[in-house]
Amino acid sequence: MSSRDAERPATAVRPRVGHIQFLNCLPLYWGLARTGNLLDLDLTKDTPEKLSDRLVAGDLDIGPITCVEYLRNADRLVVLPDIAVGSDGPVMSCVIVSKLPLDRLDGRRVALGSTSRTSVRLARLLLEEREGVRPEYFGCPPDLDAMLAEADAAVLIGDPALRASLEQAPRQGLAVHDLGAMWKEWTGLPFVFAVWAARREYAEQQPELTAAVHRAFLESRDLSLAEAAKVAEQAARWEAFDAPLLETYFSEALDFSLGGRQLAGLAEFARRVAHDSGFAPDVAIRLLESEPAGSVVPA
Repeated sequence: MSSRDAERPATAVRPRVGHIQFLNCLPLYWGLARTGNLLDLDLTKDTPEKLSDRLVAGDLDIGPITCVEYLRNADRLVVLPDIAVGSDGPVMSCVIVSKLPLDRLDGRRVALGSTSRTSVRLARLLLEEREGVRPEYFGCPPDLDAMLAEADAAVLIGDPALRASLEQAPRQGLAVHDLGAMWKEWTGLPFVFAVWAARREYAEQQPELTAAVHRAFLESRDLSLAEAAKVAEQAARWEAFDAPLLETYFSEALDFSLGGRQLAGLAEFARRVAHDSGFAPDVAIRLLESEPAGSVVPA
C-alpha cells in the first residue's frame, strides 16, 4: 500500500487497524513488513473481544471482529472479502477440555476462559444443541489447572488452547474436543471465528485507503502461507511450540479465506444462535466492493 496504490493528501492519517495478539493471526500480519505495508498502518494490539469493541465504538477504522459482534453490528460495518480466521475441520486452538464425556456435562460446571464471544457461543451451541446438555457456565482467566479445579470442563481459545490441548491435557489424561471439528461434523460447513471489517462510514469516506488496507492483508496472508515454514521457524524461537507443529497449524488447521462455503457457515451459525444473540437469523452480510449494497447471503 503506497502512493501508487492510493493518492493521499499530505495531511492524511494512517488507517487505525486492529491486531489480534494470538498466534492464529500471525500469518495475516507477518508479511506486512516484507511487502512494505507495515508502516502505512497504525496497528493496535489487543484481544479479539476488546478489538471488536473498539471497532464498533469507532476507535479503529478497520480490523478483525469476532463473528458474533460483527453480526450484531452488520449494518454499521462492511466485510473485507476473502480474509478471515476460521477452519474447515479441526482448528487446534478452540477447544473444550473435559474430565467427563460431553454428554455427561448436564448441570455440571463449565469454565469459560475464552476472550472471544464467538468461541464461547459456539461451545455453548455445540454442548446444548449437539450434545443435549445444559451445563452451569462461569467465566474465568484462561488457566486450565485453575479452571478445572472449579469445573468439570473448560473452554479455551488461542495460545492457551494450544498449550492445554497439546501439553497439559495429554499429561493429565483429559479429553480434548476441537470446536472446529465438532462444527464441521455437525453441519458439514467451515466455521468462521472472525472476519476483517471496516466501519461503513470510513469505507465510504476513504474507499481508496480501505481497498489498500484490504490488499495489504491479502498480500501478507499469501506471502506468509507461501513461506509458512519460515514463519513457523521464526515464531518457534519465542513460543512454546516447535516449528513443524506451527507450520501445520498455520497451513492446515487454520483457514484464512472467506468465500462461498465460509459465508454459508457464517450464515448457518447466525441462523442457529440469533434467537438469543441480538441479531436477526437472516442478517445481511455485506462485502466490500463485491455485491450491491442490499445483497444478502442466504442462510
